[in-house]
Amino acid sequence: MTIRAYQEIYLSKAQAVLGEAFDYAINTCEIPGDDFVKLFLASQISKRMENGEPSCIAGKSGIEIVQDVVYETTQKEIQHEAEISYSRSTEYWCGWAVAYYQWYSGRKYYEIFRAVSFSDLQKMYYTLHEADITKVADVIQRKINAQFPETNLKRIRTAYGCTQAELAKNAGVSLRSIQMYEQRNKDINKASVAAVYGIAKALGCTVEDIIEK
Repeated sequence: MTIRAYQEIYLSKAQAVLGEAFDYAINTCEIPGDDFVKLFLASQISKRMENGEPSCIAGKSGIEIVQDVVYETTQKEIQHEAEISYSRSTEYWCGWAVAYYQWYSGRKYYEIFRAVSFSDLQKMYYTLHEADITKVADVIQRKINAQFPETNLKRIRTAYGCTQAELAKNAGVSLRSIQMYEQRNKDINKASVAAVYGIAKALGCTVEDIIEK
């Protein structure tokens, strides 16, 4: 039930754009990877990309993305000529992979980079760059879960002030299911629409509030 900002047909373009941006920023402009991530997160470009704005995910090149990010955050113009590359660099893969996970999970880029640093992505490259991208997403998801151990359901239920048993009764869902959702032993994103709607209604929130991104 993850809500994605744009259709899958645009995903490969978004991945290529962010991959090119990371490669150009780090290898051509010589901006350290962690520094570029900070600039990217501070810019509106990151928000526009995660929101699926066509002008960013399909209307700009990675070079233009870097130029916009740097100018917005530092008021400096970058005019380095792009270097011709016939193979994907490690930095390209890092941008390519994180763009996939952002689309796949629906999470904000700042949340992702709180759990996974640029250095972490570089380390993943050596063991995962030939693996299926869904395996990469699983590895990032485990890091996300470690960074954000409390599920949305538990956080909202606790704030609402009801027990698991009370929520189960009011939502028409078994107590065991509530417990398993909160422990991540059962994926709430794969629950039936009726179950998730019942839980959200009982907690006075939206479905989007309780699903895991």
